[in-house]
Amino acid sequence: MRSWRRGMKEMDLILGPFSDTELEKLSAADVDLYETLLNENDQDIYPWITARIGGEHPGPKELVGLLDVIAGFATDRLTPKS
Repeated sequence: MRSWRRGMKEMDLILGPFSDTELEKLSAADVDLYETLLNENDQDIYPWITARIGGEHPGPKELVGLLDVIAGFATDRLTPKS
């Protein structure tokens, strides 16, 4: 629920589908990191994720791996398949 009702539509569209399909695949430690991520402001999370698509890696050091996973998922999901 917290992934789909973020307050910023862009984050709903990134984190909602991620949580629906990928959360069950995460380790317990990564689920804890995801909970930490959900406590951050959308205005911070959005550039942390979208910058990764452009090759940058901003964001808190402890969340870097998870942010990479989420950005990869979003890129794969939103890239048109030919």
